[in-house]
Amino acid sequence: MNDTIVPNPTPGSLDYPLHSELTIGEYFRRQVEARPHQDFIVYPDRQLRWSYQDFDIRTDNLAKGLLAIGMKPGDHLGVWARNIPDWLTFMFATAKLGIVLVTLNPAYKSHELDYVLNQSDMNTLCIIDAWRDVDYVKIIRELVPEAADCERGHLTTATYPHLKNLIYMGPEKHRGFFTVPELLLLGSHSDDEALKDATKEFTNNSVVNMQYTSGTTGFPKGVMLTHRNILNNGFYIGENQKFTHVDRVCLPVPFFHCFGCVLGVMAVLTHGSTMVVVEEFDPLLVLEAISKERATAFYGVPTMYIAVLNHPRFTELDLTSLRTGIIAGAAVPPEVTKEAMERMHMKEMTNCYGLTETSPVFIQTHADDEDWHKQHTVGRKHAPVEVRVINPEDGSICGPGEKGEICCKGYNVMKGYYKMPEATAQAIDEDGFLHSGDLGSYDEDGYYNITGRIKDMIIRGGENIYPLEIENFMLSIPGVLDAQVVGAPDEKYGEIVVAFVKQREGFTLSDEGIRETMIKQMARYKVPKYVFFVTEYPETLSKKVKKYQLRETAAELIAKQNAKA
Repeated sequence: MNDTIVPNPTPGSLDYPLHSELTIGEYFRRQVEARPHQDFIVYPDRQLRWSYQDFDIRTDNLAKGLLAIGMKPGDHLGVWARNIPDWLTFMFATAKLGIVLVTLNPAYKSHELDYVLNQSDMNTLCIIDAWRDVDYVKIIRELVPEAADCERGHLTTATYPHLKNLIYMGPEKHRGFFTVPELLLLGSHSDDEALKDATKEFTNNSVVNMQYTSGTTGFPKGVMLTHRNILNNGFYIGENQKFTHVDRVCLPVPFFHCFGCVLGVMAVLTHGSTMVVVEEFDPLLVLEAISKERATAFYGVPTMYIAVLNHPRFTELDLTSLRTGIIAGAAVPPEVTKEAMERMHMKEMTNCYGLTETSPVFIQTHADDEDWHKQHTVGRKHAPVEVRVINPEDGSICGPGEKGEICCKGYNVMKGYYKMPEATAQAIDEDGFLHSGDLGSYDEDGYYNITGRIKDMIIRGGENIYPLEIENFMLSIPGVLDAQVVGAPDEKYGEIVVAFVKQREGFTLSDEGIRETMIKQMARYKVPKYVFFVTEYPETLSKKVKKYQLRETAAELIAKQNAKA
């Protein structure tokens, strides 16, 4: 489905033609008209299927239910849950109503929740009962004890002055909470006119989604993304995979992150496709979902692909329906991409690059690119975005082959960090370019390579060392399943190179053997001085490796070895 292309109306922005100037709600209604009975959302393990029409009715009712309890366009609603079906119901209901969806990491505990409740000015919080070791209800009772004695919808707490409503995302009742079935029933008996009136109070340039950065270098920042940002970004992401209405996309990536709600949900929406959701990543559940639902695409970070490819039952399930997909979210080893293309039949898979602040993708390989480019680059820039590589030392613009900071400008750049004007100004320069903090370069044909985070770069005796280069080489060593390289403090060189290695089953590797292999083929200063073997890495919920923790672990292990010497 194509919308009329109109110029970018935002004052001061680049005059790029975009796919759509609609809100998410308006766009969704057009897809409902085009394919009302097609599957939109499938949860194989729950035996749940919502067609476009089913989901339209459900989200309309929830939106009207939210209006009935006093919410209005511009209010902030937080969802604190894993990938349950009603995460998506709230995502679309709030988009239809002009409410800002605040996405909360399911792994948050009381300290993180307390911060976001305050910083985001949240009006309503939706939760499940528990996940892993996090008891959500218990945490709410501790942080908001007034809820146990307040009438629902009339919560008053001095600690969180904006918080008025609590919603439990399930059929059970908890004192002080609305339930989703209650809101759906309330909405089904409400007039449609109130919802129609609400849509007049916001535009596609209004904020629809607020995601909090990880906060590993300071307090988390709320990234404000608009309908225009994420709807168009989803379109270009899907275009590079050649999506159509027949595609069925297997999504085990979390919705609270852009990988799930933009690369996944928005790419599916803009192409009238179907999403096949795996609530929590498990390699066997992924394999079964792909096989059962005949998925044509699969999304995952490198560690997910490694887990799927190495699962004992990998060869038992039929993956021949796969065609394309995305591998992203962390540095991508070429060998993993190659193996997925060959063994998972994903000949048209794509790699992409971006960050939450850029909605998130602005560089991506195309389904028709040559295999080498798919395996060794992150692709070329999306058409409606301007990309520069800037020397971080003097601000000069780099040419082909020169390393610098990746920066971009265009429709996809965030509206800003919520209530953080100084941080926004630091991220977006006077020319409107968003600075990524990532180092990279591009070649004469416009294909980009990402070297790593500026803060991850290792400086050993004045030599700049890029961990990704070393990691990719180590993956070519027989028996190495995965490798993560970090810097550790050193009195003589300032920093030294340290590697953490996972080995494949059936191999017995040694640190000396790995170092000897590397010394023969790589400059000695890049070869890790220490190689530590591990069975797992510290990871975020999005399966990104927490390199800052590996750096801390490296320093501790080296100190112990030195103490023994």
